[in-house]
Amino acid sequence: MKGVLIAVAVVALLFVANGLLTGSLVPGASISPYFVQILCLAGINVILAVSLNLTSGFTGQFSIGHAGFMAIGAYASAAVSYYGGDRIRAVFGFLPPVFRDGVVLLAALAVGAVLAAIAGFLVGVPSLRLRGDYLAIVTLGFGEIIRVFILNIDKVGGARGFSGIPKLANFFWIYLFAALTVLVVYRIVHSSFGRTLIAIREDEIAAEAMGVDTIRAKVITFVVSSTMAGIGGGLFGHYLMYLHTNSFTFIRSIEIIIMIVIGGLGSITGSVLGAFLIIVLSEALRAIGALRMVVFALLLILIMRFRPQGILGQRGFGSFLMRRRRLPTVPAAPLGR
Repeated sequence: MKGVLIAVAVVALLFVANGLLTGSLVPGASISPYFVQILCLAGINVILAVSLNLTSGFTGQFSIGHAGFMAIGAYASAAVSYYGGDRIRAVFGFLPPVFRDGVVLLAALAVGAVLAAIAGFLVGVPSLRLRGDYLAIVTLGFGEIIRVFILNIDKVGGARGFSGIPKLANFFWIYLFAALTVLVVYRIVHSSFGRTLIAIREDEIAAEAMGVDTIRAKVITFVVSSTMAGIGGGLFGHYLMYLHTNSFTFIRSIEIIIMIVIGGLGSITGSVLGAFLIIVLSEALRAIGALRMVVFALLLILIMRFRPQGILGQRGFGSFLMRRRRLPTVPAAPLGR
């Protein structure tokens, strides 16, 4: 019951925040659309960073193909809403327009998530038998294959890009799915399966010796992470209303990796912090164009040199606020008693 009340409160809070930001709740009272867009893109970054941290931070598998799963979710969901949106609205014609748009978005995101999960399974089964640099190379190659494949599909725009996508995502939907992503990853990490993932990260050989099916655990994690990336891609397309394969190059995957490394590998709140930090720096350094990647690289070098565990390490925000309770010292009993 308590969890239901919290969920209702979060949904209500997001609804009110969305109304205040867009001016729909209080006419004439809204903030700049530019800042709203920054907040929404930051929310999408949260989904991508937290989902990748599940694979790289908590399981210890270095993947550079996250943008590929994001692209699958983005283009698949956009195609559903673009070509089948009117049919879905007709089926749910008894609902108000806002709810019909919500149904279209959820249906589109579901298709994108399922296809991204299937792709994650097909890539994960053979590639997750590899370790270290080999896994990174395989996932990097997969991301580029997906991008080039989409580039040659004329139905989704090809080299021209996919335009005309209905704007169905907003602050409410983006942060609702960001909260769900954080919740799902938190519950996974703090479960018995999460302890299996931590064991694989710390010493995979020892985990196998203890009877852990490491391949199965890694594939499940990879599929879950890919599914969340597909949802993030779907929200990305339905918010910007335009998609191009240049948005899903390996540079995009590197940006997501930078988010979790700066925030802290193995820290959910660190991923959230890194997602917001990168989007803020990207906008602050927009004037220097492509040179901002140089700044990101220098920032990453400095983090690796002076704070290799990331800003938060493997801790959350709460650990900095809570004081450790000191237990009273109990004197040792004399020998012979």
